[in-house]
Amino acid sequence: MTEQTKTPEAGMPTQYDPKTAEKKWYDWWLEHGVFEAGKRPDAEPYTIVIPPPNVTGMLHIGHALDNTLQDIIIRAKRMQGYDALWLPGTDHAGIATQARVEAKLREEGVSRHDLGREKFLEKVWEWKEHYAGTIHEQWAKMGLSLDYSRERFTMDEGLSKAVREVFVSLYEKGLIYRGKRIINWDPAARTALSDIEVEYKEVQGALYHLEYKLKDGSGSIVVATTRPETMLGDTAVAVHPEDERYKHLIGKMLVLPVIGREIPVIGDEYVEKEFGSGAVKITPAHDPNDFEVGKRHDLPQILVMDETGTMNANAGPYRGLDRFECRKKLVADLKEQGVLLKIEEHTHQVGHSERSGAVVEPYLSTQWFVSMAGPSERAAAVQRSDKGTRFVPERFEKIYLQWVESSRDWCISRQLWWGHRIPAWYCGDCGETIVSRDDVTVCPHCSGSKLNQDNDVLDTWFSSQLWPFSTLGWPDAGSADMKRYYPTSVLVTGYDIIGFWVARMIFAGLEFTDRMPFKDVLIHGLVRDSEGRKMSKSLGNGVDPFDVIEKYGADAMRFMLSTGSTPGQDLRFHWEKVEQARNFANKIWNASRFVLMNLEGFELAADGLERMASHDELGTADRWILHRLNETIADVTRLIDSYEFGETGRILYNFIWDDLCDWYIEFAKLSLYGGEPAQKKRTQAVLAHVLDKTMKLIHPFMPFLSEEIWQHLPHEGDTIVLAAWPSVDAKLEAPGAVREMEQLMDVIRAVRNIRAEVNVPMSRKVELLIKPSGDDTQSILKRNAEYVQRFAGTSRLEIDTALTSPEKAMTAVVSGAELFLPLAGLIDISQEVARLEKELQTLHGEVERIEKKLSNEGFVSKAPQKVIAEEKAKLADYADKRDKVIARIAELKG
Repeated sequence: MTEQTKTPEAGMPTQYDPKTAEKKWYDWWLEHGVFEAGKRPDAEPYTIVIPPPNVTGMLHIGHALDNTLQDIIIRAKRMQGYDALWLPGTDHAGIATQARVEAKLREEGVSRHDLGREKFLEKVWEWKEHYAGTIHEQWAKMGLSLDYSRERFTMDEGLSKAVREVFVSLYEKGLIYRGKRIINWDPAARTALSDIEVEYKEVQGALYHLEYKLKDGSGSIVVATTRPETMLGDTAVAVHPEDERYKHLIGKMLVLPVIGREIPVIGDEYVEKEFGSGAVKITPAHDPNDFEVGKRHDLPQILVMDETGTMNANAGPYRGLDRFECRKKLVADLKEQGVLLKIEEHTHQVGHSERSGAVVEPYLSTQWFVSMAGPSERAAAVQRSDKGTRFVPERFEKIYLQWVESSRDWCISRQLWWGHRIPAWYCGDCGETIVSRDDVTVCPHCSGSKLNQDNDVLDTWFSSQLWPFSTLGWPDAGSADMKRYYPTSVLVTGYDIIGFWVARMIFAGLEFTDRMPFKDVLIHGLVRDSEGRKMSKSLGNGVDPFDVIEKYGADAMRFMLSTGSTPGQDLRFHWEKVEQARNFANKIWNASRFVLMNLEGFELAADGLERMASHDELGTADRWILHRLNETIADVTRLIDSYEFGETGRILYNFIWDDLCDWYIEFAKLSLYGGEPAQKKRTQAVLAHVLDKTMKLIHPFMPFLSEEIWQHLPHEGDTIVLAAWPSVDAKLEAPGAVREMEQLMDVIRAVRNIRAEVNVPMSRKVELLIKPSGDDTQSILKRNAEYVQRFAGTSRLEIDTALTSPEKAMTAVVSGAELFLPLAGLIDISQEVARLEKELQTLHGEVERIEKKLSNEGFVSKAPQKVIAEEKAKLADYADKRDKVIARIAELKG
C-alpha cells in the first residue's frame, strides 16, 4: 500500500476533461486486471452475467441504461469486499444477424445461396468479429467493469457443447419432439419466428361477412374473417353446442363458396355464442386456435399457400397468386356469387416480422418443439415456494407467473444457416431419426451411411436460456466457476423480455441445475424520448449513447440514466438532464480542487481523522458534516442494495451539492483562512476524510471522475475500484451538532431571504438582532456567532433573550428565535416606499385587467375551461402580491 498526497498544482487541472480521464483510467484498469474475479478466494462471491447484446450492430441507449445499472451494482459489491464477477458476452442473434449479412450481400449483388452454406457462414463470422469489437469499444466508453478474461459468445465451443447437451437431454426425456403445429412464419425470410420477433402494428383492414350455404338447401350460416384467402383451407364451421340458433345444424354439411368442397358444422365450446354471428370458420392449417379445434374433431389440415406466401394447388383457381393478390380476386368472385354479404372497415393488430417487415403468416409447419407443460408447472411451483427468485419491483412476479402458466409448446427450429445446427440426423436407408451429442456417420439402427443432418438451426433463445450457467463452464462437472459463482446474484433486464428470456432461463436452470439461476431479477423500463415515445428509426428520435458521451462524458450519461429511473418504470431522455448531471460533475470537481488546494502540509499518516486522539475539539460544522456523511453512507448502502438508484442519486446530490459544497466548505474557509494552526489541521482532516468517502460513494455512478479525484487525494491503495466501501462510524454520530447546525442554517437562510426580498446584496453589511426563545438556543447562537456574522453578512450582531422588538424592522421567525433587521440600516425608506408604490400601480393594473376579462361574458362562454382557470390563478397571484405590497408600504410609513 502506498500513500499519495497530490495537490492541483501537481496535476489537477482547472477543468475536468472527461475524454482524457476516461481513456486513461479504463486502459489502466484493464492493464492491472482490477475487474477480474477470483482474487479474493475467501470472500463471498457475487455474480452478474450481462444480458448478451446481439452482434448485429451498435449498442443503443437502452443498453446504456441496462449496463450502467449492472455496473453500479458490481462496483459497489466489489468495494464491499465481495469476490465480484461481472461476466461479459455477446449473442449470435440468429435471424437478426443473418438478415443483416444477407442485406449487405444483396448490396453486392450476391445471395447466400450463391455462396453456399459454408462460405456464407464465413461471412457471418467476419461480421460477428467486427461488431463484437465495436461492442468492446462501446463497453469501454461506458466504463463497464467487466471481467473480460471470462468473456463468452453463444456460439463458442463451450456454449455450443452446452446447447447440444440440453437438446439431446430434453429429447431423451421426451420434452423435445418434431411435429406439425401452427407457428409464426415469415414468408420473406422463409423461416419460423419466435413471438418476440413478431411486431404487432395497428392496420386499417376489413371484416368480410361470408355466407356458407347448407348442402341440403335448407339454409346457411354467416361467418366473418379478416383473411378471406384462408377460407380456401376451411375444413369446418364451428358453433357453440348449446347455441339454440345452431345446435340443430351440428353434423350437417356446408358447401365452401367458390371451391365447392363440403365441410361439416361442428359443435365446440371454443366458440363464444355472444360474439359476432356465433359461428366461426375453422382453418386448422392457418390459425393456432383452429388447429386445436381441428385436433379435437379430427379435421383435415389443408395448407393453401407455400413458404413464400404464394397460393398452392389446394387454392384451386388461385394457385400461383400472391396471398394478397388472391384476396383481391377472391373477394371479387365472392361478390359475384352473392355470398359476400358485407365488408366492414376494421382496425386490428397485424403481426409483422421484426426483421423483414413482412406480414407474418400463422402457418402449419413441421418443426422441432419443446413441450412446456412440465417445465411450466415446476417453474410456477418453485416461484410460489420459499425458493423462488425475488422480482424487483414485486409486481413483475405476477407477469412472470401469468406468462409461465399460459405458455404453449415452444417452436425451437429456424430455417436459417447461422446458429446452432439441430443435432438430428435422418437415415436414408431405414428412415430413422438419430439425435446425438456427437456427429453421426453410421446409423445405429441399420448401420447405413446415408445420413443427412437436419438443415435447421435452433432459436437464438434456446442458447440464451442457458446463459447463467453455460457461461460458467456447465456441463463440465469440474468447472470451478460453476461451483463458485452459480447461482448468480442478480439479473438486470427490461420488462419486455420477462417471458421470452427470464422465464426460459428459469426453466433451464431448474431442469439442469435444480436451482433458480439468479436470486434477484431487477426489472427496468425502456428509455423513451422526451415526449414519452418509443425510440425508433422511423420517428428519427433515437439517441446514440456515444453521442451523449462525446458531448458530456460517460459519467454524466451514467448518472442521468441511473438516477432518472425507478425500477420497472420507463425513463424519458432529456438532454437538459444530461447537462444537469454534467454540471453536477463539474461541481464535484471544483469542490475537490478547493479541498486539495487547502491540504498543503497535510499528511494522512500523521494528520488523518482516524489518527485523532479525540474528536471533542472539532467544531459544530465539522461534527455536523461527519454526522451527515454517516447518514449518507447508511442511506446509499441501503438504497443500492434495494436497487433504488434514483433515490440514491437524490441523496448523493443533496449531500454533495447542498451539505458539502454550499455549507460545509463555506464554513471551513473560516478556519482554513483565519483560524489557529491546530484548528486548520482539524478542518483539513475533516475535508480529506469526507471527500475520500464521498468519492467512494459516488464511484459506482461516476467511476472516471471519482478515480481521477481520488488519485489526487491522500489515500492508501492503488485504485478506488478496489478501495473499501465506506462504513458508518459510530464515533462520528453527533445529533447535537446537527441540531446546532440546523439552527444556524435556519438563521442564515432567513436573513438571506430578507436581503433578497428588499434587494440588499450580500456585500452590504446589515444589523441583526436575534431574540432566542431560551437559554439553549442563545448558547448555540453565541457559540457559533462567527458563522452567523460571516454568512449573514452582519455589521453588528446582538443575541439576547431579553431583547425588545425594535421599531421599523424586517422580521423573521425561525425555530427557537425571532430575527430583526432594523430598516434604517437596511434600506432608504423613502426610496423603498417610492419603488413599492410604483410596483403597486402595476399590480393594480394587472388585477383590473384580468377582472375585466373574467367579467366579459363573451370571453367566459367561449374560452376553454383550462384558459379560464389559468386566468383565475393569475388573478389570485396578482391580488396576493398587491396585498403584500400594500401591507409593506403601510409598515414602512407607520
